[in-house]
Amino acid sequence: MNLKTLTLVSIVAGVAVLAGCSTPSTITQRDGSQITTADEPQYNDDTGFYEYEKDGSNVRLNKDDVKSIEDID
Repeated sequence: MNLKTLTLVSIVAGVAVLAGCSTPSTITQRDGSQITTADEPQYNDDTGFYEYEKDGSNVRLNKDDVKSIEDID
């Protein structure tokens, strides 16, 4: 195998792994509203907020406003 082929195989394998890593989730807020996210929100201990990305920007939700977070099967 030459270097170009090895590089191409590595890139394809990396993309395949990253594509399988997303975990769509539903966030239910205390007021009853629901938000669907492409990836599972991450909790930030320093700020007390759940963070996720939506339309290219970061969104933060106060942990006190979140009733539950469930993975979408």
